[in-house]
Amino acid sequence: MVKGLVCSLSLVGALAISGVSGAQPATPPDFSDLVERSAPAVVNIRTTQRLSQARQQQFPDLDENDPGWDFFRRFFPQPGPQPNPHQGPMPRPPRPDREIPRGQGSGFIISSDGYVLTNHHVVDGADEITVTLPDKREFKGHLVGSDQRSDVALVKIDGTGLPSSKIGDPAKLRVGEWVIAIGSPFGLQNTVTAGIVSAKGRETGELLPFIQTDAAVNPGNSGGPLINMRGEVVGINSQIFTTSGSYAGISFAIPIDEATRISDQLRTQGKVVRGRIGVLIGEVQREVADAIGLQKAAGALVSSVEGDGPADKAGVKPGDVIIKYEGKQVESSSDLRRMVAATKPGMKVTTTVWRNGAPRDLQITVGEMQPDQPRTAKADQGHGAAPAADALGLVVSDLTADQQKELKIKGGVQVDNVDGPAALAGVHAGDLIVSINNIEVTGAKQFGELVAKLDLAKPAALLVRSGEQSRYVIVHPSEK
Repeated sequence: MVKGLVCSLSLVGALAISGVSGAQPATPPDFSDLVERSAPAVVNIRTTQRLSQARQQQFPDLDENDPGWDFFRRFFPQPGPQPNPHQGPMPRPPRPDREIPRGQGSGFIISSDGYVLTNHHVVDGADEITVTLPDKREFKGHLVGSDQRSDVALVKIDGTGLPSSKIGDPAKLRVGEWVIAIGSPFGLQNTVTAGIVSAKGRETGELLPFIQTDAAVNPGNSGGPLINMRGEVVGINSQIFTTSGSYAGISFAIPIDEATRISDQLRTQGKVVRGRIGVLIGEVQREVADAIGLQKAAGALVSSVEGDGPADKAGVKPGDVIIKYEGKQVESSSDLRRMVAATKPGMKVTTTVWRNGAPRDLQITVGEMQPDQPRTAKADQGHGAAPAADALGLVVSDLTADQQKELKIKGGVQVDNVDGPAALAGVHAGDLIVSINNIEVTGAKQFGELVAKLDLAKPAALLVRSGEQSRYVIVHPSEK
């Protein structure tokens, strides 16, 4: 079926070329001069890992030149030959520590004195790094620093007058523009592939936005450059979308401006320092935006706030939507993560939140991001027993003083029973309701009064806390 489609398209192309359509065929781009200028600075990176004597004792006692040695070493670790009970333990000759291949990838030289950019996952866990230039010169690489969050690493080799890559500006890239990738897919050094920029600012759940291309990238291309038609590096090839492990038409590159900013910190500090404000955030859905009065579904919805963290001290509450950070519009939660991460710890930043139907400016002193930072949540605020809120299908009650103290909240109500519209929307018994349609809930009686005044033809926005997480739940009273 696929072959037939290809043949049909080829026939159409042949008719166009022969003049049936009257259109002039486009001249394919020639990349040869571009490759000639760019390839000398692209390197192959091989890594090895040291196998200690203790680890070698786990492998079968085969000769290491035996073709089956590596197979048994990987899949059937055994204690080795068993001693003869009449002779006592069999002595086993000691083996020296052994270097075993760990993997390989690509990189590119960014300065004539030997600084090389690559991916963190290319060099992660390596005991030895070997960098090979296209002219076959080999260097031992020293890891200057590596950042797992961005997947960027900086390696140094001892050399002078080395060929180096020209750095470009990813902001000037246009979707549809030709680009090439150079690297060592499957160990085939200095392989060149070409494609176009398929998308920019692609979100893949990572800390950085990606450049998406259709240039063929395979295992071994990681860390190599993505180069525009002016011979400038605009990205580091880092990931592929695949169901088989090999190229499937979509590849992703880290924008070079982000990578350069990270490598500069690795060079000067040996690590990357990032800001943090201590919030858990998510996207703003269209229905939520309508319910709380936002003109568009943009910003970062705060679901929980770390107790005594920077945002907590500044007055940020669960249910707030952060719409501006340091004067810049926040379009999504990913935007906010990157803005905060790029902020120098200790800076005081004006942050605009949307709360109770209006914007409010807060001053947050940014903290420093630490690995595995523990979080404790703080909910917002809001007190008698109330009848069931029949319109939403909720039965609620006040929290005891001990519960409020434990949860670090004032007011709010606890869901004792749920049915009908609220159940369909995802509210559960045990949840806490903090606000309804931007009005803080102070207690069960007040909550019942608020529900009684609802326009049942319109959805109601409940700010619900479940454990340490807060979220908006849109309840349609007309749904039963």
